Amino acid sequence: MNLESPKISVSKSPQEVFDFLSDVKNFEALMPENISKFEVLDNDKFLFALKGMPEIILKKKEAIAPNKIVLGAAGGKLDFSLIGNIVETGNDTSDVQLQFTGDFNPMMAMMIKGPISKFIETLATSIPKAI
Repeated sequence: MNLESPKISVSKSPQEVFDFLSDVKNFEALMPENISKFEVLDNDKFLFALKGMPEIILKKKEAIAPNKIVLGAAGGKLDFSLIGNIVETGNDTSDVQLQFTGDFNPMMAMMIKGPISKFIETLATSIPKAI
């Protein structure tokens, strides 16, 4: 399953956006309002839970400055990645798009497609306000 957030324009350079997303504690500021738990476990790993959903641990898997950062599931039953793509659009402006990829059975994919789409859209639209 592949899902993409809308492209979000940010009034920061790609390096500034990359640096912000590289620090996992900053993801707390991007989380939706229905977050029930957020905890930094390591300098490249954090745990979060949304109300009514199981806890998810994300770990920074890859970082290619200043254009790409990849977070992946760290343990658990689901294998997925959250990829942040950052593109320079001008002098100190960037576009950011989040991409969710995961390998799920059709029933699971049908159940989580809506909530995950909304989740990555919330993360992406929160970036300009949080940086």
